[in-house]
Amino acid sequence: MANVLDTLKQRGYVKQTVYEDELYKMLEENSVTFYTGYDPTADSLHVGHFVTLMAMAHMQKAGHRPIVLIGGGTAMVGDPSGRTDMRSMMTKETIAHNVECFKKQMSRFIDVSDGKAIFVNNADWLCDLNYVDFLREIGTCFSVNKMLTAECFKQRLEKGLSFLEFNYMLMQAYDFLVLNRKYGCCLQMGGDDQWSNMLAGADLIRRKEGKPSYAVTFSLLTTSEGKKMGKTAKGAVWLDAEKTSPFDFFQYWRNIEDDRVEMCMKMLTFMDLDEIASLTKYKDQRMNAAKERLAYEVTAIVHGKEVADSVLTQVKASFSQDLDNMPVVNMAPTSDIVEVLINAGQCKSKGEARRLIDGGGVSVNDTKILRFDEPISADAVDKGEFVLHKGKKVHLRVVFTR
Repeated sequence: MANVLDTLKQRGYVKQTVYEDELYKMLEENSVTFYTGYDPTADSLHVGHFVTLMAMAHMQKAGHRPIVLIGGGTAMVGDPSGRTDMRSMMTKETIAHNVECFKKQMSRFIDVSDGKAIFVNNADWLCDLNYVDFLREIGTCFSVNKMLTAECFKQRLEKGLSFLEFNYMLMQAYDFLVLNRKYGCCLQMGGDDQWSNMLAGADLIRRKEGKPSYAVTFSLLTTSEGKKMGKTAKGAVWLDAEKTSPFDFFQYWRNIEDDRVEMCMKMLTFMDLDEIASLTKYKDQRMNAAKERLAYEVTAIVHGKEVADSVLTQVKASFSQDLDNMPVVNMAPTSDIVEVLINAGQCKSKGEARRLIDGGGVSVNDTKILRFDEPISADAVDKGEFVLHKGKKVHLRVVFTR
């Protein structure tokens, strides 16, 4: 079997490593316990989390044991990494609710049977810490001068970095130390924006325990412009079907940039690399088949094959005008096209709807809507249903419920 580090590199995950040669040998010779952390700042995981979840799945398939750490304690402080402002403070009740939501979602990706994976919540040890004891044991191992050179802090110094957030690096490093002592965890994996925090944890274990410890960061999903992927006009792309419908989730991947398809196939599916290369070698309209395959595979992993099959049928029906299988949106009767666009979830505001209409991007059945105050035809309203077209890619059957 190939070394899993080679697998992760071939699929484009690995961004940075520390003590790589040692780590490579350890992964070759032993079953390694590793961890990835997630702060429960919302009640659902999103696309950004999906990369680390897939990497964990590859690690587990290769015989290594994952620890999923949910930051019920660190979420009370807030991670300054990648932030230009301080995160809003959440109540303990909100955090506890989010923790349970995360656990439920993550069990779809990680095999938790027979001790093959471990779920932990750092609130179990962080919330009862004696602050003076913590400073004496952990604080003495950190240089403020060195901490201030970390990217996660440097970018915040001009706008203001709270002392609350300044503690975050110590807390994350301490998490790694606790997991090392309790479970023999020697590897932390996560997004590349966590590099400074992860190095701090690996260094802390080596200094306090005298044991080998490692860190691997993963590339972030970005657009061709370098912006993080996972945002749409409706907001974040969530893994929860109630927050982002499977249809919208599928369409997000179906509509990504051509030059991102190969990267996403490698990182977000279990497809064979040779098949990926074959599907993405074209730079013309044949790339659409690769996009549809990507959307199907990712939707099947997140929502299940049955849901993915259903969504694929809906997508094909949308373009063939198959009313029986086209995605349906139910709403109260109205002749106001702006109201329809908002209620159908295609625009977030009246202003956005008006701009879309002014740009010629909206049609009802075969009739283009030319003005935002142009009413939907009386025939369509009386019939109680019509097909709403938004641009060339969104086609919905709108049904009035009376």
